[in-house]
Amino acid sequence: MTHLREMIRKATGATEIYKIEVIQSLWSGYGNIIRYGLKNNDRKTVIVKHVNLPDQKHHPRGWNTDLSHQRKIKSYEVETAWYRNWSKNCDESCRIPACLALDSDKGEVWIVLEDLDESGYPERKSSVSMTEIHACLKWLANFHATFLGKKPVELWQIGSYWHLDTRPDELQVLQDIELKNAAEKIDQKLQNSPYQTIIHGDAKLANFCFSPDGKKVAAVDFQYVGGGCGMKDVAYFISSCFYEQECERLETELLDSYFSELKAALVLNNIAVTPEAVEKDWRALYPVAWADFHRFLKGWSPSHWKIHGYSERITRQVVTQLHNEAL
Repeated sequence: MTHLREMIRKATGATEIYKIEVIQSLWSGYGNIIRYGLKNNDRKTVIVKHVNLPDQKHHPRGWNTDLSHQRKIKSYEVETAWYRNWSKNCDESCRIPACLALDSDKGEVWIVLEDLDESGYPERKSSVSMTEIHACLKWLANFHATFLGKKPVELWQIGSYWHLDTRPDELQVLQDIELKNAAEKIDQKLQNSPYQTIIHGDAKLANFCFSPDGKKVAAVDFQYVGGGCGMKDVAYFISSCFYEQECERLETELLDSYFSELKAALVLNNIAVTPEAVEKDWRALYPVAWADFHRFLKGWSPSHWKIHGYSERITRQVVTQLHNEAL
């Protein structure tokens, strides 16, 4: 604790540091996210992500394998690399918390971050308006445009926590044989897109922080940031916001919103691509990205609420298309 307080003092210049609250525990008991108060400083608070790798591995859904443990260790190494080497590339169009200090030692990691609540993003949402949805899609579009064509050095080579190579246990128990057999082709289809970017990798609604009017957002949690097709983030985000009927009814509107923002961001960032070509390629990969996540979900938690008719229909279409392409 003395070490952490000294880190915060050096990073902020505060004369007094005090613990306010534990905001949440990290997945599977791997640490905590804690808010600290500061005295005699321009900042009133900071957020500390403290990772403390447990001796006894516990997973809420029973995935207590060494592979799972190693994946989590790698995820915290990636997040540290993200904040050290990459986060400075994000501007107000894809707002993230400023990293104030980083350290690691003997199975512990400390990441000291700007408190987004204090900076004008105090709202968390379990359901969203269309204004808030569009703000998140705008964030994703600007994030993907910012990193289009960049190699994910020290990040996950393939971003997202459900990537096939990191989920052999879930694939092994998958009962949907057609999907199981198509899993590698689905993964390759996404990897073969000529327009690779860096994706957030866990862009669910819970990882966005909103301004009070819902028009601006910032994102947190970069454990699974890495290379990939931007549709993986978009499909995963939309699946985290809506049930079956809305996913289907709003699909075109939401994709139109995202691609409108993406094309504008590519032009603004002077990215040497044809925006219409990126849209054509990625729009066709949206159902593939959806099927990729559905593959993981059916193996990981077969009774999950996201497993519904829309996801099944999309996935069947993708599997059939891949089968026909192979003929």
